[in-house]
Amino acid sequence: MSKITFLGAGSTVFAKNVLGDCMLTPALQGFELALFDIDHQRLKDSENMLNNLKRAAKSSCVVKAYTNRKEALSGAKFIVNAIQVGGYDPCTITDFEVPKKYGLRQTIADTIGIGGIFRNLRTIPVMLDFASDIQEMCPEALFLNYSNPMAVLTNVMNTYGGVQTVGLCHSVQACMPELFKSLGLDSAGVQTKIAGINHMAWLLEVTKDGVDIYPEIKRRAAEKQKEKHGDMVRYEMMFRFGYYNTESSEHTAEYHPYFIKQNYPELIERFNIPLDEYPRRCVNQIERWKKMREELVNNQNLEHHRSHEYASYIFEAMETNIPYKIGGNVMNTGLITNLPKEACVEVPCLVDASGVTPTYVGDLPPQLAALNRTNINTQLLTIEAAITRKREHIYHAAMLDPHTAAELSLDDIVSLCDDLIEAHGDWLPSYTR
Repeated sequence: MSKITFLGAGSTVFAKNVLGDCMLTPALQGFELALFDIDHQRLKDSENMLNNLKRAAKSSCVVKAYTNRKEALSGAKFIVNAIQVGGYDPCTITDFEVPKKYGLRQTIADTIGIGGIFRNLRTIPVMLDFASDIQEMCPEALFLNYSNPMAVLTNVMNTYGGVQTVGLCHSVQACMPELFKSLGLDSAGVQTKIAGINHMAWLLEVTKDGVDIYPEIKRRAAEKQKEKHGDMVRYEMMFRFGYYNTESSEHTAEYHPYFIKQNYPELIERFNIPLDEYPRRCVNQIERWKKMREELVNNQNLEHHRSHEYASYIFEAMETNIPYKIGGNVMNTGLITNLPKEACVEVPCLVDASGVTPTYVGDLPPQLAALNRTNINTQLLTIEAAITRKREHIYHAAMLDPHTAAELSLDDIVSLCDDLIEAHGDWLPSYTR
């Protein structure tokens, strides 16, 4: 029996989408859906929910929950990863509250920035433990990473874990449709080309019937920018640098040195930037789950319609050899020629029975490559810190982070990193000075 293993299966809603999709895919019938999570109550909830879905869908997939990770991974053909190490309480709270003491504010803090750095540092050791188990139990498996920080974790699994890994993010899929909807444009028949790095990939081409739609996008965006809306930062970046990027404005605001600034507090209001957005979402999700749990876990008539998540389509393409195109995060094996070869990049990929094949992009426009490199610098130094366990590389990663460097002195950056290391306690391994 072929096997799909879901690590972090206590993410019940996401497990419903990904594994519910698999139950509705003819080529995946008869697969074992193996669930693993360190939270045994959430694991049981997901098992119950998926068995309800299985009955309603009349699927022949087999749902099985495991409390032993190696057993869950044994013989897996595909692995889906959706873990979050440290959760909202205590680690997300730490990522936001300690930097505030230095006047450093964030919105999401799950990619780069000081919060992204420390989210990586506590997650990378767990991912490398996964890699060790995968090498032992299912070395040929394809690992689909959905966890943030996407670029760094995908890079680590490929480079240091020796695991065939592709990172998957919703931002590529949502980029053009959401932009067109917000501007009142019809997205039917539109062709796009998107490439860059995760959360900062670029809408390089957008055409319909061979006609470039960018002039009309920019005209409508300029009109919309006259009033407050939820995407003001991305529009501003498009006007200044020429291209629209894939990730939301609340994310984008903290990837650059231009928007969240102690000395220019009016920018927060001008660009409608939601500071502390991620903690708010976490609190709301925790409250929503209390209400959703009964509906999802104990609903005998639970229904599911195949979602837009890439996972089941990737598995289907590999099982049937019917090609499918995705936007994937992969190592830069000459794909984007003006970004470092050590970087993880986000590019179009073709999936079929031979696996995931990334496509060649070539040079990005120079200003876009330059923006990507500012984030790649911090990503690569964060990896260096995690692998060498040298504290100085944590400092280097933070010193090179665009937002952190724009706000704090070198002394304050070092002090902030030390405070965050202390506040994280056992959530981090020890780092030598």
